[in-house]
Amino acid sequence: MFRAIDVIQKKRDGQELTAEEIDFFVSGFGRGAIPDYQASALAMAVYFRGMSAAETLRLTRSMMLNGAVLDLSELAGPKVDKHSTGGVGDKTSLVAAPLAAACGVFVPMISGRSLGHTGGTLDKLESIPRFRVSLSLGEFRSVLHQCGLSYIGQTPDIAPVDRMLYALRDVTATVESLPLIAASIMSKKLAEGIDGLVLDVKCGDGAFLPRLEDARALAHSMLAIGHGEGKRIAALVTNMDQPLGRAVGNALEVAECIETLKGRGPRDLASLSIELAAWMIYLGALAPSIDAARARAREALKSGAGIEKLRQVIDWQEGDPRVCDDLSLLPKAAETIAVRAPRDGRVKRIACRIIGQASMLLGAGRSTVTSRIDPAVGIVLHKKIGDLVIDQEPLLTLHVNDRQPLQRCLDLLDHAFDIEREAPPVAPLVREVILPDEK
Repeated sequence: MFRAIDVIQKKRDGQELTAEEIDFFVSGFGRGAIPDYQASALAMAVYFRGMSAAETLRLTRSMMLNGAVLDLSELAGPKVDKHSTGGVGDKTSLVAAPLAAACGVFVPMISGRSLGHTGGTLDKLESIPRFRVSLSLGEFRSVLHQCGLSYIGQTPDIAPVDRMLYALRDVTATVESLPLIAASIMSKKLAEGIDGLVLDVKCGDGAFLPRLEDARALAHSMLAIGHGEGKRIAALVTNMDQPLGRAVGNALEVAECIETLKGRGPRDLASLSIELAAWMIYLGALAPSIDAARARAREALKSGAGIEKLRQVIDWQEGDPRVCDDLSLLPKAAETIAVRAPRDGRVKRIACRIIGQASMLLGAGRSTVTSRIDPAVGIVLHKKIGDLVIDQEPLLTLHVNDRQPLQRCLDLLDHAFDIEREAPPVAPLVREVILPDEK
């Protein structure tokens, strides 16, 4: 007979928990037999003592099985999703997923809302008039069957213990535990009933995990979980030392994604989205090599199949598909304010995290779970690292509805750009690709 205090003590003392002990704790917490304070104590013990690969896999599996696990076997094609650890201007789900779906991949994307920076995928989509993200699982299946792609939020049935545990981690300073991060992400993704998963693990100033070694460690942990569950999986460690694309803010990012799917978007956003879509296509066994998969993704962009897929999913989820042809239908801020360069030179560095914090101050992100997001506001960058700058040329344009936080935002942005005579070479967008058999 297990006791919660014994499990906590064992992990506190650095010992490895058995599968039975983990299952006991997860199921007990899920049904209310183990109180919040003991779950918080175990999370703190894991934060300091860590977990082995076997423990992390078992925790993930237990959280996944203590909820609904979708069976999508009726869909006649590969089911592959992507997940990003997030960053400033990270919007690839609205480009890569339609491209992959246009190439025959079923993409069951259960996404989240963001706390900090700009909104999550769901917040971005909700800036499209009438777009519904709160679908039932039946509606989710129907949309997925009809157009090969659907975006919804985590339902109460999917990994409910993860949602309960994350709420405790958020208020007990244990969010940054790599095993708990990996188990949280993977329990939700594996519950989607997918065959494969592409992970976009960000590193750099604007990332949740700024250090490359931490991003690598998280990637390896999630790869081990996915591989252990028999999934086809790959991780791309990508650069978040500057915002991805030029738009930071929900409606602004949706507009940029639509432009990208029409072949008119920023080069970095298009490049990374094609790469992610290619890995989704390749893991779905719809191309014989990653090079062939890239060619298919590029063709879906060039032909317009990707923008058509986005238009379809907007329509099926009750949004206004006309936004794909008329960006003026998206929310617009009351005014725009330019931030200008103080001198000539080249952009040596962009403080990516400051850009994210400034956009949050404007109302594009959440400082607390209950904060309201303004879909219209945000920041558009006119210069990226390495670009030539002329004195008093606009560096940024702020899209503003509420002037109250404006001065604080401008004070922050005074430190956002380093402009020097020369700029260093721009770091590659994809730092490395890691597969399960690599160490």
